[in-house]
Amino acid sequence: MASNDSSKVNVLMVGTGEYTTGYVGGKAADSDKGAGVVALTMFDLRRRNKVDRIGMCGVNGKKFPGIRTHMQTNIGDVYDKMDLTCDTFPSDEQVDPKAYEVACQSFQPGDIAIIFTPDDTHFDIAMACIQRGMHVMVTKPIVQTLDDHQKLAKAASEKGVLVGVEVHKRLDPFYADARDRVRGGLGNFQYMYAYMSQPKHQLETFKAWAGKSSDISYYLNSHHIDWSEWTLAGVARPIRVTATASTGVAKSKDIDTEDSITLTVQWENINDKTLGCAVYTSSWAAPKSDVHSQQRFFFMGTKGEISVDQAHRGACVSTDSNGYASMNPLFMKYTPTNGMFSGQGCYGVRSFENFIDACSDVNAGTTKPSDYDDGSLATVYTTLQGTAILEAGRKSLDLGGRPMDIQYDGDSGMEPTGMTAHVFK
Repeated sequence: MASNDSSKVNVLMVGTGEYTTGYVGGKAADSDKGAGVVALTMFDLRRRNKVDRIGMCGVNGKKFPGIRTHMQTNIGDVYDKMDLTCDTFPSDEQVDPKAYEVACQSFQPGDIAIIFTPDDTHFDIAMACIQRGMHVMVTKPIVQTLDDHQKLAKAASEKGVLVGVEVHKRLDPFYADARDRVRGGLGNFQYMYAYMSQPKHQLETFKAWAGKSSDISYYLNSHHIDWSEWTLAGVARPIRVTATASTGVAKSKDIDTEDSITLTVQWENINDKTLGCAVYTSSWAAPKSDVHSQQRFFFMGTKGEISVDQAHRGACVSTDSNGYASMNPLFMKYTPTNGMFSGQGCYGVRSFENFIDACSDVNAGTTKPSDYDDGSLATVYTTLQGTAILEAGRKSLDLGGRPMDIQYDGDSGMEPTGMTAHVFK
């Protein structure tokens, strides 16, 4: 085991932004994640004796004094018994885009890396950590191309480590129940419409990479695309992707990217080769509203249909300081109970804790990485279709909306092997 205590693991967090720390632009993020998610969860897991050493790696070490103050204010001063001790890379005086190389060398095989960085950096960071023998969890999308995804899967197999994607919507009880209902008797896939958005100020939060290294489809459509892949595993496979976009808002802010991206995906039912159609739309040009992120979908099978509105759970709050909002404490419960952090049952926490527990079991020899390819975790081996859809969408946009065909080995293969521009006949 990598940790001094065989019941604990050591964790390196790579990325210091909104989802990890809640620190954006020198202050708490103007979203529903002002206290962050990853760091808060890791500190609580240490309090509960599942995690030992914690490290945090970014590019600009000059941000760390501000991050430490922010975490003390939003975590240490809010929750009792939170030890915020954390090794940071690079030093407070350095700016180093490859600080992760030094950081991962200070950890041992069997330790865990959790990567929340811009999409175009995922591959290099994940590969360095895998080669070190670390288990790795990467925020969605795990990578931007099918080729890079296949390379990570191969490296994970060679090193015998667990590599997964942080797609916490799988643990949302509404989404999980919908998945089980679809697989339990809604028949072949017919149609799905999914929408996910965030307000315009997210363009400012992500302006360092928006339109340069990634887009809104990779960032938000990935949620519902993953739900589809997870739900339709062994049932249907994506075979064609066509993308369209809306523009204007981002460009008015001198950010050269699409405001909204819609992917139309043709799915093929494996049992009889009939076809279904899914439409995934994502936007970061929405107005500020009662929720930070609108999230909803409609699914129709040949024997039934189901709708889920994730954003509205019937819980609302209104204050003089923050106005009116719809709450989702199922994701993260920031309000302490008797002075203690009490969000352990939230799916934002469970997503990480489940992965930590799985890595501990792999290290102990009671399980092996391949045991989690059964859908219990989103592993590098079971999320290839999602990457193929997202890459095909980007290529379709770049080709003016030309459809992209996804290729497989055989008539019933579920693992995509490549893609090509559709040839009209």
